[in-house]
Amino acid sequence: MDTRFTDLLAPFLKYLGDQELTEASDLRKLGLDSMQSIELLFAIEDTFDVSLPDEDLNDATFATAGTLWKAIAAAGGDEGLVDAA
Repeated sequence: MDTRFTDLLAPFLKYLGDQELTEASDLRKLGLDSMQSIELLFAIEDTFDVSLPDEDLNDATFATAGTLWKAIAAAGGDEGLVDAA
């Protein structure tokens, strides 16, 4: 995960507090709801110049920071993306 991603994601997580975001961070437990997921999706698409495919717009993709990051990387993203593995 890169810093732009974690910086973008953090404001959507009202229960994050001082915790560090890791690939295993459970986005729902940290406060991401369905409406925020839509707003986050638009922010991701703008920031990373990527369009997530419809099959990735599901609870599994938005389950953890790692699963969401992998979907962004798989979609191609911009040149600044690093390997998601």
